[in-house]
Amino acid sequence: MGIVSQDALNQLQALIDQVEEPLQKTFQNVHQGHVPETLIRFLKAREWNASKAHKMLIDSLNWRVQNEIDKILSKPIIPPDLYRGVRDSQLIGLSGYSREVLIKHNIFAVHFTLLAVERLSSMTGLGLSGFDLSLADGSVVPSNHRLLCVGNSGLPVFAIGVGLSTFDKASVHYYVQSHIQINEYRDRVILPSASKKHGRPITTCVKVLDMTGLKLSALNQIKLLTIISSIDDLNYPEKTNTYFIVNAPYIFAGCWKVVKPLLQERTRKKVQVLQGSGRDELLKIMDYASLPHFCRKEGSGSSKHSGSGSENCYSLDHPFHQELYNYIKEQSRMNESKEPIKQGSFHVDFPEPATKEEADIAKTIESEIHKFENSRENVDC
Repeated sequence: MGIVSQDALNQLQALIDQVEEPLQKTFQNVHQGHVPETLIRFLKAREWNASKAHKMLIDSLNWRVQNEIDKILSKPIIPPDLYRGVRDSQLIGLSGYSREVLIKHNIFAVHFTLLAVERLSSMTGLGLSGFDLSLADGSVVPSNHRLLCVGNSGLPVFAIGVGLSTFDKASVHYYVQSHIQINEYRDRVILPSASKKHGRPITTCVKVLDMTGLKLSALNQIKLLTIISSIDDLNYPEKTNTYFIVNAPYIFAGCWKVVKPLLQERTRKKVQVLQGSGRDELLKIMDYASLPHFCRKEGSGSSKHSGSGSENCYSLDHPFHQELYNYIKEQSRMNESKEPIKQGSFHVDFPEPATKEEADIAKTIESEIHKFENSRENVDC
């Protein structure tokens, strides 16, 4: 980590040490024992400005307290049929974990251990993406040859069905509740468990975004998606190591072309658009068993209900969702003596777009949709 970055971290640490209860209590649920890594995430989100990162973190902690986020994992979405409807229309799941990468360059091989990655990252204060890597023999591995190196083994791989999610089985509040519950379960259960297994902090994940079925009508949910995105940007910054986009149709290419320049450089470097289902490329960083079900075919295309419940990581019958829902129900039973279970959604305050960048992206996507619709109407005429 560079001198400037270390100074920023020290400043932010000193500011956070002064925070009193109940913010300190909820901060424990955020950092899970990994305080420096957590502070670095907020610093990255505010370009290493300690003052701005401090405000962002304090705002986030206040949001957690005001909306009782610490209790959200004891608030099941009931009845079960309603929750199944949410799962069937908000497609997300945990398919597995990444593994260490052995990358061959000419006759040499570079084994990316955690120590090497951390040392290289700390020297620059940045991640490895986008940098050429010099080897001991003087040769260089270009950054595009390491396109899929996510650095660490053991990162959770989350699959998201962007194109086939309809968000039409429940109110907005249920979808927001479900999204935050998955975030909190990831941060409080999945990541700590992975850290313990690998004997080192694992604080980020990989996301595979399936664009199969992406249509103009699906993009009408841009308002809900913007709300969810703002919640993540403001309260769960820098939790995703890499975004892999697969099964991208023509309409995505048009939107991505105009959205990409609006993204900050650190975000652009995280996004990799793969050909077709991305199967061969993803197998470089994960085993076949960890591939999302929609990536297991060599070609492109997917189905909301493809595969059995145990294979389809979107399904409520998948082990991840069974474990998540059972965990929430168990937490609810433990809390029931204090607060009886109430039917109804867990309401969370909706933030405005986190940044001007985010608002501009939403407007740009809407504009592109209208252009696409108009061009299609002209062709039909």
